[in-house]
Amino acid sequence: MKNNNCFHCGDNCGNHIITFQDKTFCCNGCKTVFEIFNENNLTCYYDLQNSPGAIPKEIEGKYDFLSQENIIEKLTEFRSDSIEISTLYIPHIHCSSCIWILENLKKLNPNISDSQVNFGKKTVRVTYNSSETNLKSVVLLLSSIGYEPYISLEDFKSRKKHINRTLIYKLGVAGFGFGNIMFLSFPEYFEVNEFWLEQYKPLFRWLMFALSLPVVFYSAQDYFISAFKGLKAKILNIDVPIALGVSVLFIRSTVEIAFDLGSGFFDSLAGLIFFLLVGKFFQQKTYDFLSFERDYKSYFPIAITKINKEGYEETIQVYDIEKGDRILIRNQELIPVDGILINGKAKIDYSFVTGESQTLSKQSGDKLFAGGKQTAGVIELEVLKSVEQSYLTQLWSNDVFNKNKEDGFTNITNNISKHFTIAILTIAVIATTFWLFTDASKAMNVFTAVLIIACPCAIALSAPFTFGNLLRIFGKLKFYIKNANVIEQLAQIDTVIFDKTGTITSNKNNNAEYDGELLSKQESLVLKNSLRGSNHPLSRTLYTILEENNIVTLDTFEEHIGKGITAKHKNISLKIGSASFVGNLKEATVLNTTVHISSNNTYKGKYTFYNSYRKGVSKLFNQLKKHFDLVILSGDNEGELENLKKLLPAKTKLIFNQKPEDKLEFIKYHQSEGAKVLMIGDGLNDAGALAQSNAGIAISEDVNVFSPACDAILDASKFKQLYDYILASKSAIKIIKWSFVLSFFYNIIGLYFAVTGQLAPVVAAILMPFSSISIVIFTTIATNLLGRKLK
Repeated sequence: MKNNNCFHCGDNCGNHIITFQDKTFCCNGCKTVFEIFNENNLTCYYDLQNSPGAIPKEIEGKYDFLSQENIIEKLTEFRSDSIEISTLYIPHIHCSSCIWILENLKKLNPNISDSQVNFGKKTVRVTYNSSETNLKSVVLLLSSIGYEPYISLEDFKSRKKHINRTLIYKLGVAGFGFGNIMFLSFPEYFEVNEFWLEQYKPLFRWLMFALSLPVVFYSAQDYFISAFKGLKAKILNIDVPIALGVSVLFIRSTVEIAFDLGSGFFDSLAGLIFFLLVGKFFQQKTYDFLSFERDYKSYFPIAITKINKEGYEETIQVYDIEKGDRILIRNQELIPVDGILINGKAKIDYSFVTGESQTLSKQSGDKLFAGGKQTAGVIELEVLKSVEQSYLTQLWSNDVFNKNKEDGFTNITNNISKHFTIAILTIAVIATTFWLFTDASKAMNVFTAVLIIACPCAIALSAPFTFGNLLRIFGKLKFYIKNANVIEQLAQIDTVIFDKTGTITSNKNNNAEYDGELLSKQESLVLKNSLRGSNHPLSRTLYTILEENNIVTLDTFEEHIGKGITAKHKNISLKIGSASFVGNLKEATVLNTTVHISSNNTYKGKYTFYNSYRKGVSKLFNQLKKHFDLVILSGDNEGELENLKKLLPAKTKLIFNQKPEDKLEFIKYHQSEGAKVLMIGDGLNDAGALAQSNAGIAISEDVNVFSPACDAILDASKFKQLYDYILASKSAIKIIKWSFVLSFFYNIIGLYFAVTGQLAPVVAAILMPFSSISIVIFTTIATNLLGRKLK
């Protein structure tokens, strides 16, 4: 029989094979990887064609329609002067090599800056320089290496909404096999000696074998693929012992019925796979529930300023935005929808979308895309379509903003599974060695029995059920977490750092008094419109306090993070910010937060703020001090020092006059000393600190300051419950550990039967499904009880 194992990845290719240079490959990805980057420096296929990425004759001219602007507009999700982004559906994505070659397209075309594969949806999101290449060239490149995209303009929208039902199909196959195998196994369990049952026993056993084939080779294939990739990367992940257990169950059961030694363990095998897939299905459904595509109204608390027909500004939630609405975007705000620029000077930073930090200047009438951030004052847009918050979710999880927080962080399941795998293999070897000298006929049975009964299905189920349920509960309580790993990070923190302004203080109830030379009407007009364009908490508070004024378009606007604002309108040039920023070097040390103003380089005066702290701040800090080191990192001066000393516990560190980069360096230093840091900020000045911390939480009120750098968003109304959420995260880890103890208890019982050579099919059939069901019930009840305490 011909060996169909892939030369590159080692997979068995079956009938889907490609032969190249007398070597077999399972897909074009494997072949291309070998061709271009092989270690033997063989003649490259593309060199032989005298053209890198030569276009097959059958597709020449096929994609000429991609030169039409109206079609490109539909197929691209983002377009600027030099960058375009398109997500293409690739039906032929097959394995890890396919992912590798598709995510390294920039090696084949340097004008492609990034490509990201979604293996489950079989799509690749390509970012390319549109001034040097185009969508047609990208599609032709993909086609030339064997990954021709499927493009159908008629069903493009419906394809984007396509739901991947592969897991449902696998679960259905496993459930069908499990149920029928259990029925066929009943006579074996109870040793029924009816004549006709005894006569057809071989038939029943072979039927069980037949039913197990699709369960093992279809439903369980993901576990084998994951285990193979883990071993290839020298990692013992949770799928290694699962794949090992499934393999041993299937092989031993097949041998038993083939040589009429027994009925095997096909019922346990199908039950194991079925319950593992139930856990995966539950996890998927939980994440779908939390996604914006399903119920974003209850998920994302940001708002936007709408200008109504009467010209007044009102705050609405982003899902209420409709086509034709006129919306206001302030400095540093994220544009939530595609729109046409109507008023103002736009300098848009699309790094949230593209990863490129270059800003683009736009004029009235230009189209602006969702995901861009305004960086030069206030602008007004006319909305082209309603918000697609799934796009904001995509921004939040974009790799551009991952600071490698998970580098060096091993989640609890893989951490335990590594030790579990080593322990089980050790037990199997020791027990087998013992029986080789005691009764060699039982040695192989004992070895396989240990691997069968100790399969870590309960361990694999506990984490997704616990974290998935807790993510759902947190979401209902207005604490929105990016993913399950954040819960584990929260459970490990030992240091909690707070920003002050806009985090422990409330923007809604602050008061301010002016001291200095009265501003002229023109200066007051420019001041009001300058504050209108800023999202800093003090700017928003002062904007609310000042009297109404006409709305004008500023000639220039620039906000210097952590310092202040410069703005100009006609012959008035204002500076608004710290004393040193506006040029008041004579300012003595003050005891309150202040905002200073200068006009045309002449100092005018200052607004002194009297902070209003959030309800429950003192109680929250007293709760936190029992378990954590507490720090206040503030960009303000020490004016609130005495008030904070009265309000906060004695051991709280109070550090003032911190620039955004100072906060980041402070966190980085403490992390180098071994600290696990939680940063809580307002998501604007604190973006760097939020990204650097082990876990970053942005406090959100009614402002549109969206920070993909944060790991979680906490509604300001739930600020006082922060301690409860952290404790719940720690409790979730305890629940998982207790479920591991419960699983260990089952394993001890099963291992006793296994190492003593007494493992009967009925024992495995009872223990394995029962352990899985009990773990699911335990974690679900425990997390629901935990959720009740939070309410």
